[in-house]
Amino acid sequence: MKKFFPTLALLCLFFVSLINLRIGAQDSRQSGLTASSQTRERTIRNAKVDVVKVDVDLVTVDALVLQKNTARVVGDLNQDDFVVIEDGKKQQITHFSKDTLPLSVLLLIDRGGCLDPFGHEVHRAARDAIARLKPADEVAVMTYHNTVELLQEFTRDRSLVIDALDQVPPHDEDADHCLNKAFYEAADYMQKAGNPVGRRVIVLITGITRNFDCGSGPGGKEAKHAVFESGSVVCGIVPSTAGQRVENGAITVTARIAGLMRVPSLSVNDLAAETGGEVFEDKPEVLDQAFSKLIEHLRGRFSLAFVSTNKQRDGSLRKLKIEVVPAAEKTRGKLVVKARRSYVAPKS
Repeated sequence: MKKFFPTLALLCLFFVSLINLRIGAQDSRQSGLTASSQTRERTIRNAKVDVVKVDVDLVTVDALVLQKNTARVVGDLNQDDFVVIEDGKKQQITHFSKDTLPLSVLLLIDRGGCLDPFGHEVHRAARDAIARLKPADEVAVMTYHNTVELLQEFTRDRSLVIDALDQVPPHDEDADHCLNKAFYEAADYMQKAGNPVGRRVIVLITGITRNFDCGSGPGGKEAKHAVFESGSVVCGIVPSTAGQRVENGAITVTARIAGLMRVPSLSVNDLAAETGGEVFEDKPEVLDQAFSKLIEHLRGRFSLAFVSTNKQRDGSLRKLKIEVVPAAEKTRGKLVVKARRSYVAPKS
């Protein structure tokens, strides 16, 4: 493992910033995504025979409920304990379940920047986490830096997923962390290839939780809209080291300052909060615990579905608020609900 030198990291950070702020960069999106696009087309052509068609107007929301004081998962709630509000109007919950719908999990692994977040410990923890999923759950593997590559399309065959993790390409110090491209392509693939009746989760493995939009390809706003439209929950796994904290902190502060001048950037923490996900950060050698907690929380989520009282099929972004009724807190204490805060309405 490389020894970390702060000066070297700052020089690398300076180089990354120059890449991010470049003007008029040529669009490499087409060439960078050729392999990914071809694989996606094969996935669509070879769609699973057991995919079930659902009412396109049915809105499904995952909700994780935690005790505020202890952060423990609350799993003994029923349909009447929840209230769903869309754009200020209460909605009728028509479908309710807990851990019965299969998961579509897309692992999105960062391969750019000064430090490699997918070292031996994280690799091992990811393999162990995949083994704890249910047989009906499907997994896909993507990597990204300046471009995005689909290594393994959605599959229930765990051996194929393990092979993909073993073949993750080398880390490239000269490449960028193109979060805008990564999330756009991940959401696009999820929408086209993910199980339409399953629960969709994008799990990002990265050392950088915020970055400027790369100069080519869809911007951060487009990427966020694509994530909302796909119905995916975004979660993050961040291996925390001294070098990672320096690089991530410097880029985050710079991006926030640049944001005052309307330079676009994308925040993983914000995207996770807006989709009802979580970001887990810990030392690489104990990240297996973070992966375990992630799986536990995915298993402990409730699925609520409703047909909106707003019948306009206009493709608009609609605000959501998921609450628990006061009676549910009488014996459990204050509860916190993590669920997506908006969704994209269907469009005719």
